[in-house]
Amino acid sequence: MNTERIDAKVVALSISKKRGTTKHNVDSVEIIEDYGIVGDAHAGKWHKQISLLSMESIERFNNESGFNVKAGEFSENITTEGIDILTSIPIKSVIKIGRDVVLEVTQHGKKEKEGCPIFARVKKCMLPLEGIFAKVLKGGVVKVGDPIRILK
Repeated sequence: MNTERIDAKVVALSISKKRGTTKHNVDSVEIIEDYGIVGDAHAGKWHKQISLLSMESIERFNNESGFNVKAGEFSENITTEGIDILTSIPIKSVIKIGRDVVLEVTQHGKKEKEGCPIFARVKKCMLPLEGIFAKVLKGGVVKVGDPIRILK
């Protein structure tokens, strides 16, 4: 595979044990092929095993709204930095994170719902608008600070 050079990195990793609850940040996660993140309620045999949202999206929301939402509070598993709008990455694109993990983009955004934990507080959720979802092609360990590359 050819690698398109992108100076992007992981700035936060977030998990929750139960769906519909606020995720908490961790320093590293174990990711299992065709499953997702160990210990995260959204892992499983489906097309939205991992969610990603850019820090740029979160900062844009904070600047426009006056809120101070932190990485992970929009319920994303991986918060990135260096790719402004993740939905610019085409469906079926392959993303490599760190040394081993390989993801395939399966969906851009989703229907926004009021059940999102942050929605009650800020009346908007950026993950449905500018986040992406992926399935795991190859597992491994991801740590905060790991590089992100889009593979062609």
